[in-house]
Amino acid sequence: MIETIKIGTLKWYHVLNPTDENLNYLKDNFHFHPLDIEDCRSVNQRPKIDIYDDYYFLILHFPSLDKSEKLTKTREVKIFWGEDYIITIGKSHWVVADIFHKAKEQLERKESFEIGTSDALLYKILENLLRESLTLVSKIGFELDYINRDLFSKRPEKTIVKISTTRKNLILVNTIFKPQLRLFHKFETGAIKGYAENMEDYWGNILDYYQKMWDMIEDYEELIEGLSETFDSLQTNRINEIMKVLTLVSAILLPLTFITGLYGMNVGLPFQNDPNSFLVVIIAMVIIAGGMILFFKRKRWM
Repeated sequence: MIETIKIGTLKWYHVLNPTDENLNYLKDNFHFHPLDIEDCRSVNQRPKIDIYDDYYFLILHFPSLDKSEKLTKTREVKIFWGEDYIITIGKSHWVVADIFHKAKEQLERKESFEIGTSDALLYKILENLLRESLTLVSKIGFELDYINRDLFSKRPEKTIVKISTTRKNLILVNTIFKPQLRLFHKFETGAIKGYAENMEDYWGNILDYYQKMWDMIEDYEELIEGLSETFDSLQTNRINEIMKVLTLVSAILLPLTFITGLYGMNVGLPFQNDPNSFLVVIIAMVIIAGGMILFFKRKRWM
C-alpha cells in the first residue's frame, strides 16, 4: 500500500510493506534503477547513497530498542529523494512513520506544514532519526552510570548482566554508525548537492549530530572496557580472599585432624590409659590451633 500526502508541489510517498505491484509502480512512474528496486525487495542492505542525475537513493541504519527496552536492534531506512518528492520504503524506523502520520493528520486538519522542499523534508526526517538515536545512546550512558555505582555491590550476577547487555548494545551501535560516518560527510562536503539552496548549514547540523554520537560511542566503549576490567579485578580479589580464608582454616585443621586420626588408631599411644587423656589431647589441640592463629596474625596473613 502506498500512502501519499501532498505539501504544495511536494509529495511524500510512504510504502510500509512494499509489494511487487508497488515496486513496479515506482519503477514505471519514477524510472528508478532496477538495482535500487531490487534493494527495496530485500533487507539488511549495507548503508549507501546512490547518486543519479534526477534522484538520490539512500539506505541508512539507525538503532532502535526492542520490546524489552533493553537491547538495541538495527532499523533500516530506505529513501528515494527527488526534486519534488520523497519516498520512504519498507518497515523503517518508527520515527519515519510517526512523522508521516503527524504530517498527514496536520494536513487533514488543514493546518500548514512548514516544509516546502524535498531537501527540507529529508532534513526533518534525518534530524528526528538522529535525535532519537542520540536519546538511545544517552540511555546507554545512563546504564554505564548505574554499572559504575553498582560495581562495588554484593550482587555480581546483576552487574555481569548489565555489563554484558551494555557492551552488546555498544557493539551494535558501533557497527551501525561507523560505516555511515563517511556517508554523512558527503552532505557537508557538497558531494551530495540536493535540490534546494542554502542547505549547507542544515547538512552541517546533521553531521554535527552524527559526530557527537560517534564521539559518545567511542567514549562509552572505553568506559565499558575499564568498568569490565575493574569488575573482573574485584571479583578476582574476592575469590582470592575467600580462598585465603579457606586455606587458613584448612591449615589450622590439618594438625588437629592428624592428632584425632592418630588417637583413633588401635595402637599403643602416650597417655592412652590415662583417665585425663581426653582433656590432655583437647588442651594440646587448642594450644596448637591458638599458636597457629597467632603465627598467621604475626605474619599478617589474617
